[in-house]
Amino acid sequence: MEKKLIVANWKMNPPKLAEARKLLAEVAEEVSPAKNSDSKVIICPPFIWLGKLMEEFKLKKGLVFGAQNCHWELGGAYTGEVSPLMLANLGAEYVILGHSERRHYFGETDEIINLKIKAALKAKLKPILCVGERAGEEMNLAVEGQLEKDLAGLSVGQMKEIAIVYEPVWAIGTGNACLPDNTLSAALFVRRTLTKLYSRFLADKTSVLYGGSVDAQNAADYIKKAQMNGLLVGGASLEAEEFIKIIKNISW
Repeated sequence: MEKKLIVANWKMNPPKLAEARKLLAEVAEEVSPAKNSDSKVIICPPFIWLGKLMEEFKLKKGLVFGAQNCHWELGGAYTGEVSPLMLANLGAEYVILGHSERRHYFGETDEIINLKIKAALKAKLKPILCVGERAGEEMNLAVEGQLEKDLAGLSVGQMKEIAIVYEPVWAIGTGNACLPDNTLSAALFVRRTLTKLYSRFLADKTSVLYGGSVDAQNAADYIKKAQMNGLLVGGASLEAEEFIKIIKNISW
């Protein structure tokens, strides 16, 4: 059985390295592979803390790390940006791409996200691609359009390295999580779209995660009732006790 993916997206938090160390230290025993064989927990801190935390926790605890974003080029004159090659050389294994906050606040288009996915794959990073509808949009149209454009030109071999997150934008940070039945419908639609674009076999093998106001109370429902292969956890991943509960609730 494939391991469930639990992705901790810290976003632009915490403000101090000492706080980041403390948070990760508190959950390290629970997320270590030795204690949690059923799930793979991927920690995605801000760029500025990534190297330090990996030095201290990757080798000692066997933790898995990812980045929250990357550029679409491996290097060049792009002031203030971080290339996927830098992240890979640092030791990161995953990168979140297409998050709704990147699309909304920074104007990232599906074409830009497509370039970022291809660059990440060149650098041997595993993309975690986020798709989902905004309030008032039809889920099917929004998700199908995003998947078609975001995955344009990617081979079956490349697709095997990608996880898809369904994140209904209207649920993020609102406390109004998507109901499990609706989430299941979205997951099935993602797989139908992947079947159309590639094959039923690839669609069945692709990890489909849920993200959007995940907490310890609803986490297990998204795995058991909505049949998701994992979770993208935002605010709750910044609270050690809550995040540990999420891990335990879906792992046992």
